[in-house]
Amino acid sequence: MLFPRPCYRSVVARTIWIGDVHGCATELEELMARVAPTEGDRVVFVGDLVARGPDTRRVLAIARELKAASVRGNHEQRLLFAHQAIRDGVRPPRVGPSHQKLLRELNEGEWAQLEAMPLHLEFPAHDVLVVHAGVQPGVPLEQQQAWTMLHIRSLTHLGAPSERYSERSWAESYTSGPHIVFGHNAQAGLCLYPRATGLDSACVYGGKLSALVLEDGRAPPPESERRDAIVSVRARARYVDYGPAPSS
Repeated sequence: MLFPRPCYRSVVARTIWIGDVHGCATELEELMARVAPTEGDRVVFVGDLVARGPDTRRVLAIARELKAASVRGNHEQRLLFAHQAIRDGVRPPRVGPSHQKLLRELNEGEWAQLEAMPLHLEFPAHDVLVVHAGVQPGVPLEQQQAWTMLHIRSLTHLGAPSERYSERSWAESYTSGPHIVFGHNAQAGLCLYPRATGLDSACVYGGKLSALVLEDGRAPPPESERRDAIVSVRARARYVDYGPAPSS
């Protein structure tokens, strides 16, 4: 067992959405010890469980032990593209050192775990839609592009999806539809919008690992109350020397 579980069961089941882990297994174990998920709870990751941090394989093992669900992040997608290219005998796309290491080390079960991750997950009881990066406001879910759900951070002046960081997130323009729970935008840190919650609080960069925890059937509360539903633990280290400053 990777972390202690309480000996009781919650009267009301919860859904626990977790921000970008990026291989930070120790912080994930600490977060789970604080949240103390029970058999009736659902654990859901917003993608990017892998790469950059110290122990991706342990993170994947914890996710399996929790029977957790996860959407696919851009880093899972990058690994899967490279893995498929190698299997097809063609030159893989260029990837960084942490991805190269995983291409050598992941076993077939772990590749299957990544391949099973969908681009989005719906939680109607909470009025929540989970995607890794976000959506293009005003576009129905079935018409959203995969690239958008994996990469969007902002909108161009024409309203098109962009992966560029901006102080004005795409989520500021998202005003109707299910509440979006997402990650991907570590530079912005933990972000609360009327119809969206950004959970990437830059753990791998020395920030925090954060989770949104809601009782069954409860929708995300207003921004003024939502912080009370978020649990965070501080990173043990700044595992990556480049990228955004740690979130506060």
